[in-house]
Amino acid sequence: MKSVLTILFTTLAAFAVALILGRVTIPALRALKAGQSIREIGPKWHNNKAGTPTMGGIVFMLASLVCLIGSFVLHAWTQAMVLGFAFAFGLIGFLDDFIKVKMKHNEGLTAIQKFGLQLIVSAAYLFLLNRKGLLTCDIRIPFTAIKWEISGTVGTILYIAFAAFAIIGTVNAVNLTDGIDGLATGVTMPVMIFFTVACILTKKYALGLFPAALFGGLAGFLCYNFHPAQVFMGDTGSLFLGGAVCGLAFALDIPLILLLVGIVYIIETISVIMQVSYFKLTHGKRIFKMTPIHHHFEMSGWSEIKIWLIFVGVTCVFCILAYFAILPMKLG
Repeated sequence: MKSVLTILFTTLAAFAVALILGRVTIPALRALKAGQSIREIGPKWHNNKAGTPTMGGIVFMLASLVCLIGSFVLHAWTQAMVLGFAFAFGLIGFLDDFIKVKMKHNEGLTAIQKFGLQLIVSAAYLFLLNRKGLLTCDIRIPFTAIKWEISGTVGTILYIAFAAFAIIGTVNAVNLTDGIDGLATGVTMPVMIFFTVACILTKKYALGLFPAALFGGLAGFLCYNFHPAQVFMGDTGSLFLGGAVCGLAFALDIPLILLLVGIVYIIETISVIMQVSYFKLTHGKRIFKMTPIHHHFEMSGWSEIKIWLIFVGVTCVFCILAYFAILPMKLG
């Protein structure tokens, strides 16, 4: 009971810290002229968002960090690893945002540079988890107690290689979701609630403080990021969130649960893949009006708030399903 109350207190503290940091950070980003550039091919009505401060993800990143330090549990190895993993992705995003702001265009790091950095971070994290005995390389099937055991050096290497690519795909899917005001923030909040509950179920209370703190930080950040947004999280924030989601899934040794809690991220990515593939096959025809799919709904007349409510609602439903999916999985 005491551990659960600590988790709740950490959530509330992170919310308060994020509210305070937002008040300070947004004017500072404006003063640094860290304004968002708008893609030329994006919806025309997004042009009025040009100049809105970006890199605001540092608000919930720092709020989480401050509250975790305040909880005096950073000695917990797993928590420190997940936090470091998320911050490593956040740093990659920061470099991307910094280049965009400095060069005044919306390109940032090249695809090769971003992929290379993400691959190194992902592989290193998975290797460390495995060495510490936190990643079994077993594949647990949601909604069942079935576990496919992977053993041997070759099996472990293949698993880590596949998992690294899965992480990169998921992290960049979170990045794609950050396309309208508050969407990535809102969608990730129920995901953090799920991971907090999963940590409580497995009695990994120290690890559970991270998703709890991040939920609080995101809630505070949403006060500034909801439509009409006063600040964007930028790649700094979206890559950090992707790292946090993947880091927690693998630290709990339930990577397949990403298929449920990350349903919106996955749909966003699939819509882009379908659009690009169909465009190439048909020499110019499109399935959607624009991708990622949230732009399709925008161009179909949906307001940003309606899209936010539905996408977050869908995530909530799938996070509830994920809760029931892990109950029979006999997590350690």
